[in-house]
Amino acid sequence: MRRREVLAGLAVSAAVGAPFGALARPGGPPVGELLVAGLRDAMLGLGEAPVATSAESLGAEVTAALADFDACRYSGLAVRLPRLIRTGHALTADGATAGRHGLLARSYLLATRMLVKMDEQQLGRLAADRARQFAEHAEDVLAVAESARQMAVLARKAGRHREALSLALAGADDPGLRRAGRAGVALRGLLVQSAAYTLARRGDRDGMRALTDEAAALAQGLVGGNPPRADADGFSPLTVQLHRISAENHAGDPSAALAAARALPLKALPSVERRSRALGDLAVTYDRLGLRDECVRTLLVAERCAPQETRARPATKALVSSLLASGPTTPELRGLALRSAVPV
Repeated sequence: MRRREVLAGLAVSAAVGAPFGALARPGGPPVGELLVAGLRDAMLGLGEAPVATSAESLGAEVTAALADFDACRYSGLAVRLPRLIRTGHALTADGATAGRHGLLARSYLLATRMLVKMDEQQLGRLAADRARQFAEHAEDVLAVAESARQMAVLARKAGRHREALSLALAGADDPGLRRAGRAGVALRGLLVQSAAYTLARRGDRDGMRALTDEAAALAQGLVGGNPPRADADGFSPLTVQLHRISAENHAGDPSAALAAARALPLKALPSVERRSRALGDLAVTYDRLGLRDECVRTLLVAERCAPQETRARPATKALVSSLLASGPTTPELRGLALRSAVPV
């Protein structure tokens, strides 16, 4: 059965005759497996050549893919994103231009973010490196900075904290970002925030808080004007506050994480993906404080907010598995486990 499921996952990336955004079929392998398998095939050049399309159409589909990501519509991304990568490579092979390189960079950046969510570090590093290369060819300073941020995230996940700090802080100091207006400020803030999170992972609570305050100051400077470019990840004082929840948890102070969560108006966050992330971080906070019932209730709210995100993410599945093993279960918890393919 397992072999058939994997083969089915690989097959989805070959469905190039389907329109952009076609959904993965219900009843098949979990959406996270489909997405990872499809990205792996596309990045390795496996599968049939894509249907011909224009660079303008590809740009519109990159924008649509970002909207799918923000809305946690991952079944759509499981088809759309691998096909974007295939199509981008085909267009570039026909005649490279900076614009086409820039579209490929944005596609690979989105792929990296999804692979980070799915805890696929090796494939994520490959995607981030390709994003950097295409961004450099396109001379897109913002995409170069974002690729540095994603590389820092992956280095942190691999336990290479010194490398993660170096990537994030060097990226934040890039003079090009200081000439890039409000979007440059936003990416500087995101890179500083990434460095703060790395310090949290190292247990440096004071350093984490100092850098988070620096990121908050950058975010505050953006208040009141036109929003930065969309791929600056919605950087704002609200998203810095969201970052504090997870950072305080990893720095060893779940009480401070809970205080940060209570100060965050959930509905004001800019996307379903961000609201889902906030609820996931709050569930972890309750778990670390020993508040089991509140943790389960928060996971169920997260599932209602973003079912595909909650059921697919390995970090959430690990928390559900831990709850099943650590105490009495309820029908609600067992139901979430079954829907998330966590053994009960």
